[in-house]
Amino acid sequence: MNNNEKQLLHLVFGGELEDLGSVRFRDLDDLDIVGIYPNYASAYAAWKARAQKTVDNAHMRYFIVHMHKLLSPEEDA
Repeated sequence: MNNNEKQLLHLVFGGELEDLGSVRFRDLDDLDIVGIYPNYASAYAAWKARAQKTVDNAHMRYFIVHMHKLLSPEEDA
């Protein structure tokens, strides 16, 4: 990554949901924090790899959080 490029941080995490109709985790202490990535493409690759490893558990879900939107919401307005 070029030092002049804007950092668009993304968090990838997941966990087992209580039920398939909501985003409520069964155990917050057991969340899987995959990592923080400098752009969406690398976050997506990490998300896809981790999600594919848990494909046999229908309650397991992974998410990408656009941290840059939380850190600088005025830029996305």
